[in-house]
Amino acid sequence: MSEGLDRREPSVLLCLIPIGVLIALMVFNVLLFKDNATYGPNQIALSLSALLAGLLGVFVLKLPYSALEGQIIKSISMALQAVLILFVVGALISIWIASGIVPLMIYYGLEIINPKVFLFVSCLVSCIVALCTGSSWSTSGTIGIALIAIGQTFNVPVGMVAGAVISGAYFGDKMSPLSDTTNLAPAMAGTDLFTHIRHMVYSSGPAIVLSLIGFLLLGFFYQGDSLSGNAIADVQNVIQSNFNLNLLLLAVPLLVVTMVALRVPALPALVFGVLLGCGAALIFQGELLTTMLDGNYTLGGAYGLLVGVAADGFSIETGNEVIDGLFSRGGMSSMLNTIWLIVTAMLFGGMLEACGMLQKLANTILAGANGAGTLVGATVATCVFMNATASDQYIAIVVPARMFRSAYVNYGLHPKNLSRAVEDAGTVTSVLIPWNSGGAFHSGVLGVPTLSYLPFCFFNILSPIVSVFLGAMNLTITRINLDALENPELGAPVAATVE
Repeated sequence: MSEGLDRREPSVLLCLIPIGVLIALMVFNVLLFKDNATYGPNQIALSLSALLAGLLGVFVLKLPYSALEGQIIKSISMALQAVLILFVVGALISIWIASGIVPLMIYYGLEIINPKVFLFVSCLVSCIVALCTGSSWSTSGTIGIALIAIGQTFNVPVGMVAGAVISGAYFGDKMSPLSDTTNLAPAMAGTDLFTHIRHMVYSSGPAIVLSLIGFLLLGFFYQGDSLSGNAIADVQNVIQSNFNLNLLLLAVPLLVVTMVALRVPALPALVFGVLLGCGAALIFQGELLTTMLDGNYTLGGAYGLLVGVAADGFSIETGNEVIDGLFSRGGMSSMLNTIWLIVTAMLFGGMLEACGMLQKLANTILAGANGAGTLVGATVATCVFMNATASDQYIAIVVPARMFRSAYVNYGLHPKNLSRAVEDAGTVTSVLIPWNSGGAFHSGVLGVPTLSYLPFCFFNILSPIVSVFLGAMNLTITRINLDALENPELGAPVAATVE
């Protein structure tokens, strides 16, 4: 929440006006533009709704415009790291295709993965990679790209594949001590990291098991057209004839995953991955580069070609529509629409925060809590609300955790219940909202509209449901001895005794 603003408190009705207008515009955009809604219409809707909130702030709440603008800039600045990562991932996608890394993974993926268990394997592999790296975003931006491409060759709908990748990526992210959100949630709630992770097993464990079962059943019973063995062989032959498939290429993604696992920040690790990919292209794909340079291969020409690929994407014409569709993609410029969506989303969230509308609505939700079950439910609802309005998973963790911290103490609940609730809802539901930075990122990286993969993000849907169920049934809800707390007002819980 922005500080230092001498504001009138908005009413709940006033808060709901810009949100209601945004929802109405978004629904209209989906009906009118369908999958193209995120390519301009939703950005305009967010901008118009932010403008409406700003007008209400200035003329009804009597807030100075300079204060609103300052909060908007602060809000947008929170998304700059995501913007930088998106640019780098765009370059990484195209460079890893040009270097043969992605074609290699697709080639051998077609060789060893049975189409019937593909969705199950995709979710499981994404779990492992995200657990090791602590990053759902890096998982989607690396192994997720290859899994999407493999799924396309099996004629598995990309929404299903993206749902499997995202489900696994977010489970691994939540349970990894390397994850920024997994460290942020207990810090905001007032508990320690490993207590938080152990407590999440009760909600995330059932959610991922049910998700894996769902993907296994979906793979067996999905009645889509699958490529014949001859068609798969044709795809593999085209890949092999256009790229040098040297197994040493796998060293590049392994090095990037290792760097992230060793807690190297995602941005420099991905930049390093792009540079390694350029080196791999020069070493292993000389014949391909020569063809793309019309037979006139020079070091300067190769440099210019790779710079162009990183900026505008990789393009190839093999005569095979499947291969051409798989590999003609990527580039920094391909991320510009996603970045536009993130910036306008943060504009809207920043304006609501500057006007005091977010806190007013959240406090209204808190007023209805009267026990452990309703408190957990209110926390989950507030996190989802923050993701839909503030458009950022970090805000959806920090704001509810700060708001509800003393309430959990007053009800005699251990703060690990709070940290689990904000992660079960704040972290995982961000990817389900098209205009949230999480939804925009994964949609842009995987090339799948948010509403296409949303029904298949089993883990992300089940996680908050399981969390609310546990709270309502009073299961795995740990209580504390209030007398053991040094400062119940602030909820300092580390010295608390568990009943």
